[in-house]
Amino acid sequence: MTAWDFLDAATGPLPGDPGGKNAVFFLIREKRVDSQQRVVMPGALEGIRVVEFANYVSGPYAGMLLGDFGAEVIKVEAPDGGDPFRGWGRVEYSPTFGSVNRNKKSVVLDLKSPAGIAAARALIRTADVLIENFRAGTMERLGLGYGDAARDNPRLIWCSITGFGSTGPYAARPGYDTVGQSVSGLLSLLTDLDRPRPMGISLSDHLAGITACNGVLAALIARGRTGKGQRVDTSLLEATVSFCGENSARFFENGKVPNRATRTHQAQVYAFVGADDKPFVIHLSTPSKFWQALARVAGRPEWIADPRFATKETRGRNYDVLQRELAAIFGTDSRAAWLDKLQAADVPAAPLNTLDEVFDDPQVKHLGLRQDVPHQRVGRVGLVRNGVRMSVTSPEIRSASPELGEHTDEILAELKVGA
Repeated sequence: MTAWDFLDAATGPLPGDPGGKNAVFFLIREKRVDSQQRVVMPGALEGIRVVEFANYVSGPYAGMLLGDFGAEVIKVEAPDGGDPFRGWGRVEYSPTFGSVNRNKKSVVLDLKSPAGIAAARALIRTADVLIENFRAGTMERLGLGYGDAARDNPRLIWCSITGFGSTGPYAARPGYDTVGQSVSGLLSLLTDLDRPRPMGISLSDHLAGITACNGVLAALIARGRTGKGQRVDTSLLEATVSFCGENSARFFENGKVPNRATRTHQAQVYAFVGADDKPFVIHLSTPSKFWQALARVAGRPEWIADPRFATKETRGRNYDVLQRELAAIFGTDSRAAWLDKLQAADVPAAPLNTLDEVFDDPQVKHLGLRQDVPHQRVGRVGLVRNGVRMSVTSPEIRSASPELGEHTDEILAELKVGA
């Protein structure tokens, strides 16, 4: 990886703040040229050091997001195999681990030994951000909790992700993704309660990681004003309940407990299967023009004035009737044929893609969402890039996930400690 050339550090007032009331520190850096001879600007978080004491998804995902934006992320792992996700997959490379651990360095420290704890403390003193997702109280028992860390490093932003919060009646419980989905109510909005099924994606874990990243970014901005760090707390429960805010607000207003069907009826969302057994969806939302166009494409223009379907409210009350009528119609031709007609009429409709279809989709290809990244053991690995693009400091995948302990010697030599 090409090193950045740093110019002088400077301080100054923010634009529109000539008095300097909100003065912040910033670094001016030169552009660099990458391995493909492209001129690349430094990342938005270049110069920020993140130390990650985290396994599985939530903490590593938060760290990875910060790493995508240019932060140096040092992942601290145990000597007995490191992050358990390293074992999920083939011996040479775990795609599960790799999906949330790109753009990181790996350092092995034995936190059960005095030398390992001493090295961890030395590392924390150099950090801007610490992320941990152990059970509540674990970092405190190790002497690495917020109180100890902040005394050594008052500018530190110390971020904790737990299952249910660091205090309260559930604080000591183990928390994994599906538990978070269930306790938060999210799963009740995604599955049929009479035949409950767990989801095939870790939603609460990723939501907690995104929420933690947001908190850290806000704390970094606050530190620019005050010069002081702070503690950031979130949990699978908090992040996921917060994510369910729309459904919760309706419940607060009308007292009706929502389920999976509630929003589909209100938002006029439908799913169908074409004659070729390929599924697709239609989302009418509020504008009446979409409903009118759908009725015409379906060959039922008389439905536009039909009192059962004439308004959004009556379509909601007669949702099941309309669903059955449309299902019979859409079963007469292929998915592609119907989507051509629907999209030509400007009806919001799309194929219900499986992942093989996703990465063969022309828009997904155009956006470059899959990136193939060099990996020292297996040659190249496929990853999905960060979901945001920026005109100057766009996130980058600079490296695939590290080998266990790959950077231990480098970091310990910098700290002048042993482990």
